[in-house]
Amino acid sequence: MRKSLPLRRCLIHGLDACRRRFAPAEPKNDGSQTPMCGAPKGHPVFIAQHATATCCRGCLYKWHGIPEGRELTEKEQEYIVDVLMKWIQRQVQAV
Repeated sequence: MRKSLPLRRCLIHGLDACRRRFAPAEPKNDGSQTPMCGAPKGHPVFIAQHATATCCRGCLYKWHGIPEGRELTEKEQEYIVDVLMKWIQRQVQAV
């Protein structure tokens, strides 16, 4: 985890990823839209998405009970970003 990437920036990237990649009812490239290249030194949000099973709509349904085939609500988007940020914060504290 790169400490140089501030948590605020991670939050912004998490919000953007959630809105663009997961909020639509049928996201483009669902199931393969979250890159894993460069792990464990990849972007913290992408690593967090894989670590928390928030990387695609299939995982969101399987692990978090968020249904596929419809747009995400604001509350669901906030939940996803909260899960991501809590994981990132724990990783930063562990270093």
